[in-house]
Amino acid sequence: MNRSELATLGNTIIEGERLRIEHARSLVALDITGLLDLIGLANRVRLKRKGGTVSLCAIINARSGRCSEDCAFCTQSAHYDTDAPEYDMVSTDTIIEAARRARQAGAARFSIVTSGLGLDTPAEVSEVTAGIRAIRREGLRACASVGVLDTKKLEELKKAGLTRYHHNLETAPSFFPEICTTHNYKDDVETVKIARSMGLEVCCGGIFGMGESWEQRIEFLYFLADIGPDSVPMNFLNPIPGTPLDGKTELTPLDCLKIIALARLILPGADIVLCGGREVNLRDLQAMALFAGANGLMIGDYLTTPGRPPEPDRKMIWDAGFDIGEISA
Repeated sequence: MNRSELATLGNTIIEGERLRIEHARSLVALDITGLLDLIGLANRVRLKRKGGTVSLCAIINARSGRCSEDCAFCTQSAHYDTDAPEYDMVSTDTIIEAARRARQAGAARFSIVTSGLGLDTPAEVSEVTAGIRAIRREGLRACASVGVLDTKKLEELKKAGLTRYHHNLETAPSFFPEICTTHNYKDDVETVKIARSMGLEVCCGGIFGMGESWEQRIEFLYFLADIGPDSVPMNFLNPIPGTPLDGKTELTPLDCLKIIALARLILPGADIVLCGGREVNLRDLQAMALFAGANGLMIGDYLTTPGRPPEPDRKMIWDAGFDIGEISA
């Protein structure tokens, strides 16, 4: 695919036409020269659909470890021997302190994340709703990532002020059985659909570099496009000792840029947010990801692995010529 063809392709996407899967496959095959053209195309679509700002979000690992699920990438699974911390739900005061730090660092959204398949008891739901109200009082948009939930539990979170529900599908349907065997993919999809049907914004993405093929990466991005998430968190595997994926390092920085650009073209209206593993996998090319179509960053630490301080991320955004999105509650 030459530059002229890429330009024409960009026009059709901007005008609202869906990227055809055969075009996506052609884009995957581009060499380094073509990749730079692909990045330029993705940046053009990003600027047209999302503007020149980068939104920041942050999370708190509010309940850690002892998870019943066997997700192959996860340090918090009870099936694996890792050094991940284990603790019950943190206090509301702890959530408030973390939310304040996130706001001071420029985050517009702050999410409560808990380990485990879901919230099992009314007490657990109450703890999360109290945290949501506290986040709202701090002037941040409240998000939550607390597993597989039914309508009733999601309604309680929404009443407390939840604006966006996060639930990753992790990978393509065809590859999911290689990553998790303790629950069904359709349960995850159903949770996302319930949240969407209730009028909540949906944050739904996954992890790349777990052994999936390029065809499965394309499959996953189109599956997400059919769901229509508001935000797509892009994680790249950071293999942790003790997990089944320990030692798997198959992504290059250029692979990551190609995946991000494909995500922008396949999901042109979604927020594409760089999350866990970006420092390890993109390395010195993190700023290029903003030109490849990303318009969001998760700042601060991740669930069980450290991120980098927010200040270098803010400087990176400004140096690249972008603005940081305003906080809006």
